[in-house]
Amino acid sequence: MRLLFSEANSDYDHYIFPYAIWALPEEGEEPWQIMEKGFLPGAYNLERFYLCRQIRVDLASFELSSENRRILRKGEGIEQRLVPRKDFEFTPERREFFKTYADIKFGKDIMTNEKLDRLFAAPVVSHVLLFTDNKTGREVGAVTLYLAPKKLAYYYYSFYDLNYYARNLGMYMMTSAVDTFSRAEYRHLYLGTCYSRAALYKAQFKGAEFFNGFTWSKNLKELNYMIERDQSTATQHLCESVEYRELFWDVSVQKTAERSAFRISLKGG
Repeated sequence: MRLLFSEANSDYDHYIFPYAIWALPEEGEEPWQIMEKGFLPGAYNLERFYLCRQIRVDLASFELSSENRRILRKGEGIEQRLVPRKDFEFTPERREFFKTYADIKFGKDIMTNEKLDRLFAAPVVSHVLLFTDNKTGREVGAVTLYLAPKKLAYYYYSFYDLNYYARNLGMYMMTSAVDTFSRAEYRHLYLGTCYSRAALYKAQFKGAEFFNGFTWSKNLKELNYMIERDQSTATQHLCESVEYRELFWDVSVQKTAERSAFRISLKGG
């Protein structure tokens, strides 16, 4: 993959010069290989990925907790079905259902009809996980997925009937997906970014880990530390912080760097 560093706002007073790091696949590289390095798709056509603090579940380590089981019991009678995108009929009724949900959850027209059309026609959606209430026969939820069989599943956008709030339908759908892909012996299920306390629900699964900028970490105390740090005004980069390195990695920046998923050799050239 090729890396592209796209400059973001700088803080010259504190010598903080941030970059968004993009990965562009090269010939023969698969999306799952790039995602394993800490990137998520940044374009529906999978031509660009972005490095971010995200959460995934190591499915070999997953087992249902008492809380997971409680959530699954609340969804009893709701059946799931995995449908390849080529077999999924994106009807006007489904489009209206998804748009209504998106307007309420994301804000009016943040997700436009045109964006929905592109999403459901794009390579980033290889499958759709559909949820049906057996009592009424109605579809009550859907999740767009990117699957690389046995390697990873990426839980992308979810849409569901908000009238099922009392049954925790959104959490039921995610928990059901984690359990399903664990049973199917996938390596990882990717659940998206985590930059706030509101997103910590993604880390409630046994086997949850997050990408901290240089490696995957299972230490959720570290994740909470980083979220708390986000609430203050940073005057240095994270890895410059002696406190952070002492708490979670190594006082030496060099030893911390040995954990990095990235290495570029400048020899011979």
